[in-house]
Amino acid sequence: MSASKVNILNSICLITVGLWGYLEVTSPTALIPVGFGAALAFCIPGLKKENKVIAHVAVLLTFVILIALVGMRLPKSIDQGGLGLIRVLLMTGTCALSMVYFIKSFIANRKAKS
Repeated sequence: MSASKVNILNSICLITVGLWGYLEVTSPTALIPVGFGAALAFCIPGLKKENKVIAHVAVLLTFVILIALVGMRLPKSIDQGGLGLIRVLLMTGTCALSMVYFIKSFIANRKAKS
């Protein structure tokens, strides 16, 4: 699987799970992952063309939302439990998977240069 395909999975997950959370709790902060997912979706064509700048933007966006999910949302969701915890774990999992594939891609590109 390539970094662009994992980014597609991540952006779809962030958008759908964020909308699910918004519909359940009607809090505007639940739309933050939706915004990040949309921004990552805009990066897909550049990732498919292996554009370095867009790849770095996608990594930055993924890293920021991952830190926000793990650092701020996950502890609250663990305390509350329920579907909110499942939503946060889904988004965290796809973001972490995406980061792994981005790092693998960067390492492979660096090795190909040498």
